[in-house]
Order: sequence, then C-alpha cells, then structure tokens
Amino acid sequence: MIIDTHTHFYDPTRPQGIPWPPADNKLLYRTVLPQHHRELAVAQGITGTVVVEASSWLEDNQWILDLAAADPWIVGFIGHIDPGEGFAARLARFAEQPKFLGIRLGGSHFDNLYSGTILPDLEELGKNLLALDVLVRGEQIDAVGAVARLYPELRIIIDHIAHVPIDGNEPDAAWQDAMSRVAECRNVYCKVSALAEQAVVQPAPADLAYYLPTLDALWRIFGEDHVLFGTNWPVSDRAADFASVVSIVRQYVDRLGAEKADKFWHANGRKAYRFSA
Repeated sequence: MIIDTHTHFYDPTRPQGIPWPPADNKLLYRTVLPQHHRELAVAQGITGTVVVEASSWLEDNQWILDLAAADPWIVGFIGHIDPGEGFAARLARFAEQPKFLGIRLGGSHFDNLYSGTILPDLEELGKNLLALDVLVRGEQIDAVGAVARLYPELRIIIDHIAHVPIDGNEPDAAWQDAMSRVAECRNVYCKVSALAEQAVVQPAPADLAYYLPTLDALWRIFGEDHVLFGTNWPVSDRAADFASVVSIVRQYVDRLGAEKADKFWHANGRKAYRFSA
C-alpha cells in the first residue's frame, strides 16, 4: 500500500471558479480531480491520497470532503481554516467528518506565535486529535518546535522538507541544525514532498545521486519512523513529471529494505494523519 500524502485538487470550471492557481498559469490552471491523479498514480503502485488545502476559501473544505465522500481514492483531507475569532466553531463543523484530518498553516503564522489566537487555536486542534501541516522555511522551524513542545498531543507534519534548496551537496548546516532540534519532538514528522521542486537545477535532475545528501540528512535527522511520502502533484509538474517524482524517492527507499520502505510509503503517514485506509 502506498499513500500519496500531498495532492491538490481543484476545478476552475466551477461556477464560483477558484482563487488559485491564476488563469494565466498555463501549466496548472486546469481541472484536477481524483480521477486525474489516479490515472497517473496507479501505475506507480499508489493506492490513495491525502489531499491538502483546496484553497483559502472556507467552503472549499466542504467541496473536497464531498469529493472524498464520493471517491475512496481520497483517504483524508488536510483543510484550511484561518486562526482567529470563531476558529473553534469552524473547526467543529468539519472535524465531525471522518476524512477531515486537520489543517495546514503557512509560515507567516510562525513568525510571531504570541500574537492573535494562534496558540489557543492550535491547542483546540490538538484537543480534537487532528493534525497540523506546516508550510515553513528554515527560519521558522524553531517556532514549529516551540508549538510541538507546548502541545505534545498535536501531530505536526513539516511539508516540502522545509523548502531547503537541493544542489547535490550537503544541505545547509543551519537548516540541518534547526531540523535536528524540531525532530527531538516525537510528535513532528517530515514529508518528503516537493523534492524535485527544491532542486536548484530545473527541470529537476532524475538521478538519485543529486538528492542523496538531502535524503540521507532527512533519514538521519528524523529516523525511519518520522518521514513520509508525498508528491505535491499537480504542482510538482513544474519540476518533473509524476513518474520521475516517484522514481527519485523509490530509488532511495528501495535500498532500505521492505520494512523501512513500508513505513515511508504508508505506515508513517497513517501514524501522522490517522487515516483509516
């Protein structure tokens, strides 16, 4: 079983349209639904997906949940609910739906944790046994660690390997240090998503050797129980085709043996998100 824990679905032909991607983005501005992912993913052995954030529109949470109710290919959904007044009520509305697994927040929320309601809102998320995806950069990683220590019951997943540039060499030392600190919190996971997009050379190289120092660092820092698979499709199309995105990580995890590979492809995602597939 392989679960792609990071896809985005949207449909610009809806009457209300979409807030992202913009219409002038010739690559991404197209209808992207579960069947389109399935057409690519089945050939790679993928058996389902966790969808992340249809958009910043509150009602798009329900739009994805309706897709998930109609199609078992979607095993779960990480939505978007902005912190602030009324957060608990908005969260409760979606939390009662079994495929709603949590929310994602962007890095700006971690620039000042002590402003607004973000901390009590994240506490509420943890109380509901939901997960938090974070879209952060190196300078925001320590704030993620602060949240993880405050709320050890809150499962936190760092998306896109915290946007470290990949150039074929050892990752930035400051990034490694910050990731090592946050990895001390055993409620924190790292998603190996957008790997090809982080390549300094574009289109992204397909050779594993180019990514090897970064992947080695991730496994060394987080350990085999806290890294999980995601593609970031269709956004990943900006860097490489779907098969190449999967192939890069498959070349790496196949060398680890079946037990460790299964953790990456499925078991760690299930621990982090608690989906039922």
